Amino acid sequence: MSASECTTPGPASVTAAPAAALTARAADALGVAPWRTPLELTVLGAIWGGSFLFMRVAAADFGPLPLVEARLSLGALILLPLLWAARAQFSVALWLRIAGIAAINSVIPFALFAWGAERAPAGIGAISNAMTVMFTALIAFLFYGEQIGPRRLIGLVAGFVGVAILASGRTAGASVWPAALAGTTAAFLYGIGINLVRRYLTGLPSGAVAAANLVSGSVLLAPLAIYNWPHHAIPAGSWVSAVLLGVLCTGIAFVFYYRLIGRVGAARASTVTYLIPLFGVIWAWLILGEPLTLTMGLAGALILAGVALSQREVRRDARR
Repeated sequence: MSASECTTPGPASVTAAPAAALTARAADALGVAPWRTPLELTVLGAIWGGSFLFMRVAAADFGPLPLVEARLSLGALILLPLLWAARAQFSVALWLRIAGIAAINSVIPFALFAWGAERAPAGIGAISNAMTVMFTALIAFLFYGEQIGPRRLIGLVAGFVGVAILASGRTAGASVWPAALAGTTAAFLYGIGINLVRRYLTGLPSGAVAAANLVSGSVLLAPLAIYNWPHHAIPAGSWVSAVLLGVLCTGIAFVFYYRLIGRVGAARASTVTYLIPLFGVIWAWLILGEPLTLTMGLAGALILAGVALSQREVRRDARR
């Protein structure tokens, strides 16, 4: 996710540490139990990790584009009240801007992950998704003049090595590199999209922006999704997975995530990035019986180590 804004699904952009600290202290002042935030982050990581399982189940029956259309449309329905409440702030020019960003930040990445889910275990997409944090830093460095310190540079190198290892793996004798490449490309597009959101959609309610992003994406994709809609009957299990992907992993999860950001700040909320690959692999292993290979374990460890280094430098820079 898509945090993807994370996400992230992506991750959300990281705010300054002082702001995060203030929101955290404000939460404490409101009497929020200390265990509540870790619990909610864990639940959110489990939900977003489950999105790769649902794509794995449904992608073959729906096809990538119809599945993504269902995901965007159902997610948009959940978030529509947030958009309606802020509708006066959305001009035609803003809608056009959001539509362009939605193509980069939602439509194409979602389609790439769904395409990869047809061809490789769910864990491949979940692990490659973690590269979003590092690609966000790389895009900010290349195009917006933000600095990459030594920790973040080491993190980037570790992440890319991890992707190379991930792409070299095989499952049931078949190479997983096409799915790993698709997932990494999706994470790269998330990195671009997050930077665009930071610079061109600030000052607007986050939930309303997320809703507008999903609405725009569903409208953009609708013609292709209708054209490619499957002619065969879709099994009930795939329909359930598609509904859960849209309603739970996209709509409800976004509401959950933005509520967390409002209470503890984006810096703490973005730590959910560490949990998504873990849960993605666990759900695929428990429910689908997909194996955890040595290359997946090593690649995941390198990528998450790179994310940890990048996140630590972000927080250190924010304190200066």
